[in-house]
Amino acid sequence: MHTIRRYALLRSALWLLVLFGFNSCKKGNPIFFSLQDEIQLGQQVRDEVLNNPQEYGEVLSRSQYQAAYTYLDNLVNSILSSPDVRYKKEFAWEVRIIHKPGVLNAFATPGGYIFVYVDLIKYLDSADQLAGVLGHEIAHSDRRHSARNLERVYGVAILLDIVLGKSSSQLAQITKQLALGLAGLSFSRDMEREADEYSVIYLNSTSYRCNGAAGFFEKLQAEGKCGGLTWTSTHPDPCERVQNINDKAAALACENRPATISSYQDFKNSLP
Repeated sequence: MHTIRRYALLRSALWLLVLFGFNSCKKGNPIFFSLQDEIQLGQQVRDEVLNNPQEYGEVLSRSQYQAAYTYLDNLVNSILSSPDVRYKKEFAWEVRIIHKPGVLNAFATPGGYIFVYVDLIKYLDSADQLAGVLGHEIAHSDRRHSARNLERVYGVAILLDIVLGKSSSQLAQITKQLALGLAGLSFSRDMEREADEYSVIYLNSTSYRCNGAAGFFEKLQAEGKCGGLTWTSTHPDPCERVQNINDKAAALACENRPATISSYQDFKNSLP
């Protein structure tokens, strides 16, 4: 009788575990990695980037580039004003500019630590395009794509060791994959589609053209650079996503807003 009861309890526990995992996946959340763990991991990645300028580039000082940061903070805060950002209060949403010549990239860590490279800012033509790119990266954090990928690739035990400071080598590896666009943590097509869609949704609450990300991809396409840039190296078929972004913008009736160009040029000129 005792054995039967133990078996019934074990079966119930396993059923609850499966049910919890199914519901977590259905909601788009990591299965076991908590929100607080995710935030702490993001802090670890942020510090790894800040402490290794030779690897990732020099993070520009806020005091030295105050005007540039004010411009960028206002842009990011405008995106975060969207009611569709789920973790607006929970995540840090700190933004930093990195200078490393030749790197056209932007990324956001778990927990909302955002990095954008100078050369990407200078490559873009308008604030709308930058807002589109940043909206896409914010969506990866806010929809918890990075944490879900990390949980899949590394497992919860290794991630918790990193959070507790027990695995510096794995932290360095994860940081490289996030910051340098390495294929080990490439997002699924569904995740990319969702990040594109939410970039449009977020920007719909702003004065920026909500299909700004499409403008970026169209620029790449016109120059024959699709797939050849760091920011797009792990993103599937970047030039084929323009239509989906524009269709979503048309559905929200926000694709015809005037482009934000003049002040963006001043912003670019303020950077090294």
